[in-house]
Amino acid sequence: MKITHSLIFVILGLCTLIIGAFAGILLSLVYMNPAFFKELIPFNQLRPLHTTSVVSWIILTATGGIYYYLTKVEKIKLYSSFLSKTHLYLFFLTGLGIYYSFLSGKMGGREYLEFFPLLTLPILIGWALFGFNYFASLLKKIYDWPVYFWMWGTGIVFMIYHLSEAHFWIFNSIREDFIKDLTIQWKSYGSFVGSWNLLVYGTAIYIMSKIKNNIDLAKGKKVFFFFFLGLANLMFGWAHHTYLVPSLPWIRYVAYGISMTEWIVLINIIYCWSKSLTLENKKENSLTYKFLISSEFWVFLNLILALLISIPSINYYTHGTHITVAHSMGTTIGINSMILFASVSFILRNIEEKTSLVRKKYILFGYYLLNISLFIFWITLIVSGILKAVLTSEILNKNFQSIEASLNTSFIVFFFSGLFLFLGILVIALPMIDSLSYYCFSKKKKEPV
Repeated sequence: MKITHSLIFVILGLCTLIIGAFAGILLSLVYMNPAFFKELIPFNQLRPLHTTSVVSWIILTATGGIYYYLTKVEKIKLYSSFLSKTHLYLFFLTGLGIYYSFLSGKMGGREYLEFFPLLTLPILIGWALFGFNYFASLLKKIYDWPVYFWMWGTGIVFMIYHLSEAHFWIFNSIREDFIKDLTIQWKSYGSFVGSWNLLVYGTAIYIMSKIKNNIDLAKGKKVFFFFFLGLANLMFGWAHHTYLVPSLPWIRYVAYGISMTEWIVLINIIYCWSKSLTLENKKENSLTYKFLISSEFWVFLNLILALLISIPSINYYTHGTHITVAHSMGTTIGINSMILFASVSFILRNIEEKTSLVRKKYILFGYYLLNISLFIFWITLIVSGILKAVLTSEILNKNFQSIEASLNTSFIVFFFSGLFLFLGILVIALPMIDSLSYYCFSKKKKEPV
């Protein structure tokens, strides 16, 4: 596969991030004024457009990174460049179909996958092509796999299964049993997130080993323990998200323990790696290094929040409030997106002979703007969630209108911090898109360093 196809995945990922962040700004305006934008695109169409775009950013950018690292850094010849191109075209055309589904209101799917259900079929075909191409390219060619190859491979396989599982509701035997339907729905979503986490965390370990120029980092006992812990979390960690579903308590406690331990190990891996780097390593890969260290900070914050909201007595009041959104935003933007920005920065460092000083200044400014605004945004969501939990408790038992009025100040802060968060994403993403597009489409291409 030509390098341009792997980078087009990344460009599309950055574009969907911008779309998703912009949709998030519109959603924050709807919180302040429910009638805003209602005639053009109502809340029930705008919200899935936001969530699906952000998920697409994670998946497309991780996928493009894997293709790039295999073909250009590891110099592994793909089994079939035709399959990789077909994968790209399938995802691109399906993406257009998904946006049409949301904007036209022709949906019908379940939460987080609300688009027209038949659009899942080409997505699954794309993942199947990716999986076949991946394993056919590596098996019997690469021996003694470092951990990131295992993480990428298992992430692809489980992505196919759990995306399929999320649509088991189409069968009458599932849909007619409310408890079974709800359990499978949330179980599949939790494992779906675990699948892309393997792709993203595998990318983080890959980048760290390359910056340090030491593959042993990806072959040690600690990283393989982290891999198996992540795999266990993918399979069982979903259970602590389903407190409302009747199940044995020990299942929730085991799932809770696994998911918390995974983050602790990830913090330790990044921390030990950062301490082992030389000053020269940090300078040569300054942008990538900053984004990875930022992800460590957000892992720490989200670990504390997750520990608290996973306590059943607290979860009873906070589940479904803005605290859940804070946890989700901290994970997708603070952890996954920071790792993926690190990945894009590393790719740009690899394809350019010299990093543009102007571009680097823009991205650095966006980096600080994004992290500061995200922190304010995150805190505001937590405060809003606590207020809502108190107001809806048995003691106060306020109605919906009075709750919304009480949260009005929080919504204003929520909007402005979200606006600056969006601007931070723009300042980072646009220079990246510009550099990648120039390399992909310019007739005067530079050879990678």
